[in-house]
Amino acid sequence: MKRIINSALVVVLVAGIIGFTGCSGVSEEQMAELEALRSEVKALEKEVGSLQAEKSAIEREIAEKNAKLNQCAKEKTETKKNLDKIGM
Repeated sequence: MKRIINSALVVVLVAGIIGFTGCSGVSEEQMAELEALRSEVKALEKEVGSLQAEKSAIEREIAEKNAKLNQCAKEKTETKKNLDKIGM
């Protein structure tokens, strides 16, 4: 979601600058600001990718733990049935 927003922001900024340059020249300060914004967007996109990878790893870990819990519950049920069979 953030990536889409960031990409849209870059498109709007670039379109605005292109439109602005059609009316007048772009100063070095404006170009520097645009480059800074592009760098910031790239950094944010990289952070989003990193966070998505972390989220995927955590989701895998949760799935593994849930599988172990389900297995333990299954074994507990079987053990209880076996104990009931022998009269305990």
